[in-house]
Amino acid sequence: MNWDAVNFDWNQAKAFLATVQEGSFSAAAARLKLTQPTLSRQVSALEADLGVTLFERNRRSLQPTEAGLALADHVHAMAAAATQLSLEATGRSGAVEGLVTVTATSVFAARHLPAVIARVREQAPGILIEIVASNAVQDLRMREADIAVRHGRPADADLIGRLITETPVHVYGSAAYLDARGRPQSLAELEHHDFVGFDIPEKVAEGLAERGLPVPASSVRAYSSTGEVIIALVKAGLGLSVFTEDVARDAGLEPVLTDQFRIDIPTWLVTHRELKTSRRIRLVFDAIAEQLKSEKKNGRP
Repeated sequence: MNWDAVNFDWNQAKAFLATVQEGSFSAAAARLKLTQPTLSRQVSALEADLGVTLFERNRRSLQPTEAGLALADHVHAMAAAATQLSLEATGRSGAVEGLVTVTATSVFAARHLPAVIARVREQAPGILIEIVASNAVQDLRMREADIAVRHGRPADADLIGRLITETPVHVYGSAAYLDARGRPQSLAELEHHDFVGFDIPEKVAEGLAERGLPVPASSVRAYSSTGEVIIALVKAGLGLSVFTEDVARDAGLEPVLTDQFRIDIPTWLVTHRELKTSRRIRLVFDAIAEQLKSEKKNGRP
């Protein structure tokens, strides 16, 4: 090991990591029980020692630079190692505890994560799981979440992704709506039906067209970013929409043109590189994967 290259002030590193996680000097200072000027000086000293800018500063926000994000991964690993060292020294290394934040869509979270929490509680009751139920993509590199359930392969090389399953998606509507408006016999007939969207009409039309559904923006008569609301609107007979088979079945919705339209939506588990060093994140990550595989095996994808 090149000891001459090891010239690192741990207090500065802690100040930097806390600022990344908390999003401001004031919040980081409160977390570390320091004054804001002291913490700010430590971060500035670290930038001077390393010769890089770690944060873009302006009046309204404090954002890590690319160099700051890269350094945050290393400092986070150092913090995990320091924590493990403390546990080893006190004989508590066998305990797996702490907070793990999981983000997923509200529908996915409600359907699948209660069983995951039950699994985790049996294996490691000291783990606290926070669920961020949102259709917005949380930034794992900014530590907005530890684990994300996503429906696309992660593009960031710094993230670790595992494809867990693929679920069929079709068009669905309520029986009452289809009785009143008629059951379409071809994809072209969908142009004359109302739709409930997952975004603004233009984006819905564009997204469906890319997948082979000819739905004009004018046909999107209501929309919501919340899955439960979309389901409720379709059940109320306000239009058609696209759902996974399992969600539509639970909602009592009727499939439309299943022989002419189907897409398979992948489910990816995504996390940052801390998966390799954090036992609690690894345990929750594996519990989600095992639960989804078990549900698919038992016919509940």
